[in-house]
Amino acid sequence: MATPVTFLVQDVPNPFRDRARLRHWLQRVAADHGSRIDRVCFVAMDDATLLHYNRTFLQHDDYTDVITFPVESSNGASGDVLLSYDRIRENATAFGVSARHELHRVMLHGLLHLLGHDDRSKAQKAAMRALEDKYLAWL
Repeated sequence: MATPVTFLVQDVPNPFRDRARLRHWLQRVAADHGSRIDRVCFVAMDDATLLHYNRTFLQHDDYTDVITFPVESSNGASGDVLLSYDRIRENATAFGVSARHELHRVMLHGLLHLLGHDDRSKAQKAAMRALEDKYLAWL
């Protein structure tokens, strides 16, 4: 059986340490939502590559730290979570946290989108941030 959580790295240093621990943590988050992970792939890349995806698929012409592409599945959360290694490191410095902490936050943010959460309104953003804080404490 294929691993439900996979990690890819494209032209950046590998930020995914302790993959077994990350998989277990992410699966616990999904279970806490009454769901499971069918197939989620986290892909670390540089700013320029993620900007290309942002422009091409979302028609947004700005840098971002994470883009989530859901895939239809009746077996749980499924999709690709694209992460900007450059943006994560820059945001970590700006927020006064470690790059590892910020990486975990954006991974979690992407998974929460796949689990059905949205962050379009102020209230939704606040709710997602509270969930991120809750689940980061689990790690």
